[in-house]
Amino acid sequence: MHELGIDIEAIGRIPAVVSILDVVSHMTGMGFVAVARVAGDRWIACSTKDTIGFGVQSGDELDVETTICHEVRQHRTPVIIDHVEKDEIYCGHATPQMYQFQSYISMPIYLSDGSFFGTLCAIDPKPRKLDTPEIRGAFTLFAELIGLHLSSNETLKATQAALRTEREDAKLREQFIAVLGHDLRNPLASIQAGTRLLRRNPERGDMVLMQMERSVQRMAGLIDNIMDFTRGRLGGGLSLEINPDVALEALLQQVVSEVRATNPDHPIDCAIDLPSVVPCDAARIGQMFSNLLVNAVTHGTPHRPVHVMARIHEAVFELSVTNEGMAIPDEAMGSLFQPFFRAQVRASQQGLGLGLYIAAEIAQAHGGTLAVASTADATCFTFRMPLQLV
Repeated sequence: MHELGIDIEAIGRIPAVVSILDVVSHMTGMGFVAVARVAGDRWIACSTKDTIGFGVQSGDELDVETTICHEVRQHRTPVIIDHVEKDEIYCGHATPQMYQFQSYISMPIYLSDGSFFGTLCAIDPKPRKLDTPEIRGAFTLFAELIGLHLSSNETLKATQAALRTEREDAKLREQFIAVLGHDLRNPLASIQAGTRLLRRNPERGDMVLMQMERSVQRMAGLIDNIMDFTRGRLGGGLSLEINPDVALEALLQQVVSEVRATNPDHPIDCAIDLPSVVPCDAARIGQMFSNLLVNAVTHGTPHRPVHVMARIHEAVFELSVTNEGMAIPDEAMGSLFQPFFRAQVRASQQGLGLGLYIAAEIAQAHGGTLAVASTADATCFTFRMPLQLV
């Protein structure tokens, strides 16, 4: 929503404004009273009381240059006119002639930080006795009251936003500790079991050491994901080392080979056609691709192929990974790229739930996008990166 639209809503949330306009109209006899937002080149009515058919309602705008409120904003002083025709300053002013009024009052409204919000203003086609201590004091009080309400509402919204952030951070901390404790314990237990087995059966050393090495690699991968999560969440985003001459096709083929080696029963079909270099952080793109490919193998229909496509089209690098299988549930779509989100998979394949989050962070760091489309037949993750932005 546009900022000025938000201001209208903010005034609308102050119940006292309607009463203030009624009191001002009754006290002064003025036929049109308004709280106006005056900002930049715009004058917009936030709340009005119109008994003379002036024709301006809440949300309507006037050319700010044609209003005296514009001068109030510039000089930060109220303007009070009892009778335009007898006023030395405004008797020849274009605004009263344009809007056909003889009496006018406009009081500036300030927020608690001293910034100018707009005015509490009123006009009438008849002369009115306005420049009195009572009316000036009442308008000043009403303007201060409106400014105080606006500032209080902003403070309340900021406090609520901070509270939501704190709750989200607390939830993330709880998830982080719980998931980390669970997922690091598994490979650690495997290593401990391996050491016990070696003590009892040293002759099985080669096989046991191979299993222990895989557990160490899994722990290293988990720790790398944790570090990337910390950088992305708390450190201002992932850092990149852009190389303008990356031969990316070989890197992608290497990632495919690694995933094939650990998933020999799951075919992977590749259509990689990258005739030119792709400026990027090769290690990060490889990490993102690996996360997407492993995710596709994990969640795709067993023994059905995963399809990989990479190309440069209209100065955009595109990389997609598609797996066959059931559609992602609608309730899960909005959480796929959130940290610690983990779909229902086999326990042996369960991870920290950071793979897609980190993939999305890598895409964003490259000035690209990572999108997902899912139907009853297939799910496709697509990374697009305009080459000129890297």
